[in-house]
Amino acid sequence: MVIWTAFNTLPHWHRKMVLILGILTMMLAAWPSKHPEATRVAALPEAQLNPPPAPRAEPQVERPRLKTRSVRVRRGDNMGVIFQRLGLDTAELHEIDQLAAAEPLRRIKPGDELTFKLTPAGQLHSLDYPHSLEQTLRVNRTEEGFDARHLKIDLDTRDAVAHGEIRSSFWNAAVDAGMDETQIMALATLFGWDIDFAQDLQPGDHFTVIYEEKFRDDEKVAAGDILAAEFVNQGERYRAVLGPDGNYYTPEGKAMRKSFLRAPVNFRYISSNFNPRRLHPVTGKVRPHNGIDYVAPVGTPIMASGSGTVVAAGYNPFNGNYVFIRHDSTYVTKYLHLSKRTVNKGERVKQGETIGLLGGTGRVTGPHLHYEFLVAGVHKNPRTVTLPKADALSGRELARFRAVSATLLARLERPDEPRLAMNGERP
Repeated sequence: MVIWTAFNTLPHWHRKMVLILGILTMMLAAWPSKHPEATRVAALPEAQLNPPPAPRAEPQVERPRLKTRSVRVRRGDNMGVIFQRLGLDTAELHEIDQLAAAEPLRRIKPGDELTFKLTPAGQLHSLDYPHSLEQTLRVNRTEEGFDARHLKIDLDTRDAVAHGEIRSSFWNAAVDAGMDETQIMALATLFGWDIDFAQDLQPGDHFTVIYEEKFRDDEKVAAGDILAAEFVNQGERYRAVLGPDGNYYTPEGKAMRKSFLRAPVNFRYISSNFNPRRLHPVTGKVRPHNGIDYVAPVGTPIMASGSGTVVAAGYNPFNGNYVFIRHDSTYVTKYLHLSKRTVNKGERVKQGETIGLLGGTGRVTGPHLHYEFLVAGVHKNPRTVTLPKADALSGRELARFRAVSATLLARLERPDEPRLAMNGERP
């Protein structure tokens, strides 16, 4: 009340100034303060108050786009010709040729395919050459020069089944069953110790084969091993199963490979059998024919029928080129009329190793192999002589074989039963 009385006693313009100052004072009191915000900032960690500078982004280096050139090897091609055809530096080819791993490039053949990757300037960046079913040679340019290495190609392995019945010939029956040449020869070799494929086969004989096929990207690229097979010859059944050691055995674990092959050559027919009283076709005299004459094209490989030592190898007007092999103190085999010998006296040979080529040298009426089999110095008929017994598995090896063979033998009983791919592993 006193303040109000005093205020009214003031002159008029003084009262206006007091009112203006009062209004300004109230406005300043209501204005927001910045002090709390400053306090919050001060309380922040030092790393947030002074953040490190953001890392500078590295400039993106664009890789050069490579050009791919696929080259199929032509007749008469070598790597030098191919490099020139692509406009590549042959001096770099010389550098690559010095790499030990690049050796397969010296053995390219018509039909092979090579893949080149070239830089925009036309220089060689890399080279791929699948030189076998399961390996690719890769050559890469590096800062130091070139590098070559072999890369494994992953193949899918699946099993397949083939059936055949002899009507005209074993070969035709196997071809009709879908088998290729390699498989046919493998099957004949597998049972060749027990069956004479030139003389013993009869119409109605039949076979079943379980074998592998190799696939790359669902495309069949090759036939693999025979896993199991059955051959019924004149009512007698023969069976063979591939064992864990890579050899073939009967279901009882006896080795299919005998000490001697029944025939040391893949022949077309026999022109003259073992005959102690044969009339000689050249002299016309009765003289014993102490061996078998196998007819096949000139140059057909002749194999050692058993492992042993070459005790004679030479030429004379009667035998032509010849090779004699002693297998032990009891057995000797002789091979006559060869066009070429590939072994010499004193050499050790293994069963199935090529010892020469079929020919018509010496006293002959035509190209053939004359093959003799001697037991303790006495000539025996190679087709009927009793051969030494085969080795047999025993103990753990036999148990392991039986575990593997059980599935395959069951499949031979039911060959048409569907089966999934084996993914590269045998059962």
